[in-house]
Amino acid sequence: MATLRNTPVVVVTGASAGVGRAVVRRFAKDGVKIGLIARGMDGLRAAAREVEEMGSEALILPCDVADNDAVEAAAQQVEEKFGPIDIWVNVAFAGVLSRFVDMEPEDYKRVTEVTYLGQVNGARAALRRMMARNKGSLVLTGSALAYRGVPLQSAYCGAKHAIQGFQDSVRSELIAANSKVHVSMVQLPGVNTPQFDWIKTNMPKQPRPASPPYQPEIAAEAIHFAAHHRRKEVQVGVSSWQAIWADKFFSPILDWYLGRTAVSGQQGKHEVSEGRENNLYSPVAGDHGAHGRFDATARRHSPQLFATKHRVSLAAGLIAAAGAGLVALTRKQNA
Repeated sequence: MATLRNTPVVVVTGASAGVGRAVVRRFAKDGVKIGLIARGMDGLRAAAREVEEMGSEALILPCDVADNDAVEAAAQQVEEKFGPIDIWVNVAFAGVLSRFVDMEPEDYKRVTEVTYLGQVNGARAALRRMMARNKGSLVLTGSALAYRGVPLQSAYCGAKHAIQGFQDSVRSELIAANSKVHVSMVQLPGVNTPQFDWIKTNMPKQPRPASPPYQPEIAAEAIHFAAHHRRKEVQVGVSSWQAIWADKFFSPILDWYLGRTAVSGQQGKHEVSEGRENNLYSPVAGDHGAHGRFDATARRHSPQLFATKHRVSLAAGLIAAAGAGLVALTRKQNA
């Protein structure tokens, strides 16, 4: 008799640092088997140790997500070792902080290949397997910048906008095929990760988030939630919600406002050091963990995410409260 497989198999791209590293830690709490995709071996080894310390199993898969054949091979390795993939999470991205006219064409292309095509490649590897079994969950990591572009990040914003359109198309195709495979997208705010220390920049001062960022554990919790619930989109943080909805109604005003504030707002007080390394074409050596240098100002809670996760019970509570208020008012009027 065949034995039932009870341990979920998860794959995370960008698993070595930042949000991806926090996602790995969150899933490892569930006792899963997890494939770790990233370029930096130092971070991958450290992430694998953390997974194993939590009682889960890890498979290190050094891979550039811009290389479709490499992503496909990584997916095959995961299934050969652990079995069918249940959840695939695309987190890996790249960026350059620069005015568009100052960016080298090859840098623009590289950001697009990693941030957009990297998620497309991951989706292809996952969906080919999941659709054949008619089960599975794919999570695309987006951003408020998938709706609202900002200055100095045209390549990144363009890629995130592209992922949103890609998701719409793929979800429609899955519906047409009567597939039970689910695709969700998590729209993140600024997050306190090491990216601000290694993102390539053409600006004179150190990159920084334009507003107080959220800790990566909040992003990881949202991604974990999206992987297990059939929501098309999960928005994280009030700042994301504000940016998305403000752009729907005040987009020209936002163009003006961001043009006046967001260039300086994305740069710190200190000059970029000479010889500063960036990870656009190759990983920066070392284990960088999940957190960046903004722990002192990073937000550790998201009431908006709590409301998103518990919207049914909150709605029921509001209806009950309104009903109780109506009953009380009726009794008072009849008294």
